[in-house]
Formats: sequence, structure tokens, C-alpha cells
Amino acid sequence: MHTRKHIVVIGGGVAGMESAIHLCDMGYEVTLVEKQDQLGGHVLKWDFLFPDHRPAYEITNELCPAVEEKANIKLQTEVKNIVKQNGHFEVALSDGEILTADALLVATGFDLFDAHKKEEYGYGIYDNVITAAELEERFQNKIPIRTAAGKKPARVGFVHCVGSRDEKVGNEYCSKVCCVTAVKQAMRVKESLPGCEVFCFYMDLRMFGRYFEDLYREAQEKWGVQFIRGRLSEAAEDIDHRIIVKLEDTLAGRPLRMAVDLLVLLTGFVPSEGTKRMAAMLNLPLGNDRFIKPSDEHLRRNLTPVPGVFVTGASSGPRSISESISDARAAALEIAAWFNHQTQHAVK
Repeated sequence: MHTRKHIVVIGGGVAGMESAIHLCDMGYEVTLVEKQDQLGGHVLKWDFLFPDHRPAYEITNELCPAVEEKANIKLQTEVKNIVKQNGHFEVALSDGEILTADALLVATGFDLFDAHKKEEYGYGIYDNVITAAELEERFQNKIPIRTAAGKKPARVGFVHCVGSRDEKVGNEYCSKVCCVTAVKQAMRVKESLPGCEVFCFYMDLRMFGRYFEDLYREAQEKWGVQFIRGRLSEAAEDIDHRIIVKLEDTLAGRPLRMAVDLLVLLTGFVPSEGTKRMAAMLNLPLGNDRFIKPSDEHLRRNLTPVPGVFVTGASSGPRSISESISDARAAALEIAAWFNHQTQHAVK
């Protein structure tokens, strides 16, 4: 093996860190480029993880020291330009440095859908409409769950699939983790406010992961979370600043109008600005969902049509943390296999 092959990993979330660790362990030189001032990505913003309520900081506490020990880390740095010449990539960084890489791994991940784009749900209009990310921030910082007026909410509603499975906003795909996140957060609200009524408004519950169905049953049987099947059509504010939601209960076959004190929007995944920039810079194809399209959805999910450019994590589609970590390990092995193939071809 050419142990000093150099790989530039673009993105310092869990997928970027995990792949960098494994590539270093295989003897490669790795530079990890992260635009923020610390590693960790979206996991830094989460309190407890599903399905076992594990503290999110345990993930970063394990990955960050390991990658910092093994790889070259460039924080607060962005990739400005990439040029391929003589079989190598010249990677120009925002600090003026130019790296020469033998391979690139795009791990630029996702952003959350901008809830302002769903004006009918009232985000940014009504103070008592918030996103799941904002609620998670309250959990993480031990901030009591209160309305904008500082009152304990008597009734909280969770709206699934905000910006996902929605033709109007151009996102027809499922973001995979919204349903289980809503269930997890609904349980946390009930734990914090035992007397509060909690409702989940869903299209279809997609509890696909191991133990996810157990979490759903626990939410109903232990915590009394109520699930109503139907897509929210409108949210408005009454004179007392409660949020009036209108939807059709598709199981009961009747329209429903309900007042809640706090409405939480489960915003889905969209390609990050970094993912879009890397796709444009490297001429990588996109799928119908606008995430990076791999060479083969079944056999080569970490390869791209551009030789030497690989992809991992949520830059190629919505993934849970566990899936991103597994995908990162697969990407490291795929890069090693590609280098080995290059070496064998050169010998022949």
C-alpha cells in the first residue's frame, strides 16, 4: 500500500470524522476541512439521541479526540476551488493554503429545511410556533418548556414532515428521522410537563429503525402521547396567542380544529450549501432530491462518477447518525480499495 497517499475530507460532522479516523488507521495522510470553529456538525445541537436516549455528547466526545490525534484538522476553513491535474487534486482553501490530494471525500452533509417557506404553519409569524431544532436546544440547555409569554403549555402539538414529502416545496422524499424525533421529543415534553397534553400530527409514521416501534408504543402507552393522522392545512393565532391548527383526521374521516399552546415543526433534511457547492465545483450529478447521486445506489454508494471523488453521510441523502457512521466506514474501505486497484493497474 502507498501509505502516504493524501485524502482531503471535506466536512467535520460524524461522517467526516469517522471516515478520517479509519483512513488514518489504514496508514493514509488525511486532512479534514471544516468550515465551523469546532468539529461535530449537527450532533453538537442535539441533547439525547433516539432510540435509547443516549446523550449526544458521548458521540462527539469519542470521535473528536480520536480524529484530532490522527488527522490534520483545518477549522474555520472552506474549500474555495478544486482543480484536477496530473491525477491529483489541487484544493485551494479560504486561508490561502493549497493542498495536493490523491482523493477527496465529500462529507458536507445536510441543512434543515427553512420553516419560513411553509407560511401556512406560521413560523416566524406567531411566537408560539417553533422548530424541533429549537426545542432540542431548550432541552440541551436545560431551559424549561414555556410559551412565548413564559407560561407552562397545557397542550403541545408536533407537526411531522415539514418540508419533506411535500410537492409544493419540491421535496418529495422522506427525511427518515423526523417521525422518531417527534416521538422522542413528545416523550421529553411529557416527562417535563406531566399534565400537558401532547399531540403528533402525522402523514404516515415511518418508524423503520431497530427499537423505533418500541419507542412509538412507549410514547402512547407510558406517556399518553396522542397521534392524529392527517396533514396540517393551516395554523393561525387566536386572541390569547394560542395556535389554532386545522387538519383532516384521515382515520376518523372528519375535519379537525384544535388549539395548542405551542406548535413544534419537524423540519426535514435538505442538501447543505456545502454539498451544493461541492457538487457544482466537482461536476457531480445530483439525484431528484438534489443530494449527490452515487455511482450505484446498491453496489457503489460511496463512489461518484468522478475518479478519486467519494461521498459519505447525508451529502448523498438523509441518514440517521448510526447510518452516517456506518456509511463513513464503508467510504474509507472504498477509498482504500480504489487506491489498491490503482496500484495494481500501474504494476500491470
